[in-house]
Amino acid sequence: MTDSDFHFYEPRAGHGLPHSPFNAIIAPRPIGWISTRSPGGVLNLAPYSFFNAFNYVPPIIGFASNGAKDSLANAEATGEFCWNLVTGDLAEAMNTTSAEVPAGVDEFALAGLTPAQSRTVSTPHVAGARAVFECRTSDIVPLRSAAGAPTVTTVVFGEVVGVHIDRALLKDGIYQTAAAGPLLRGGGPAAYFTIGEENRLEMRRPPSGQ
Repeated sequence: MTDSDFHFYEPRAGHGLPHSPFNAIIAPRPIGWISTRSPGGVLNLAPYSFFNAFNYVPPIIGFASNGAKDSLANAEATGEFCWNLVTGDLAEAMNTTSAEVPAGVDEFALAGLTPAQSRTVSTPHVAGARAVFECRTSDIVPLRSAAGAPTVTTVVFGEVVGVHIDRALLKDGIYQTAAAGPLLRGGGPAAYFTIGEENRLEMRRPPSGQ
């Protein structure tokens, strides 16, 4: 392939396309459906497109807040949050919680979801979620550009201190990712994806030294 076969752009100059391809290329991504509680006791539930896992021991996950959102403020103030797995049956409820509503609105109630009591943190999680991580906030990192300029984004990292798994998703003690039916974020303004066992590919890491 030659250079003429590629669309090239420098992000600082704009992409020249109808919609930014950046997050569509890094896709699909797990959804960071984050539940928090304000110091005053108001529940908050919001999905984050930029979310992932970053450490094994202790397990650490993180989500990126583009702007001063309630999830960021609550996770910083209370020192905890929960991540809730989004599956197909929860898709519409998750989408409802993405609405921009005034601070103080309980998105659990807005989406008709039941908050469930957590085991290790005071923040509740989504009762219908088939997997949940209870987390204690470990780091809050404002992102900067390569030149050192501040951005609008802050990443919230949390140590996973409690894990809930629907036993139906465990086969011989191994979590079955496809069976859970996770909903994944794609690119563009509204694209989501699911996965199935038919798309599974097994590849084991080569032995050490090869």
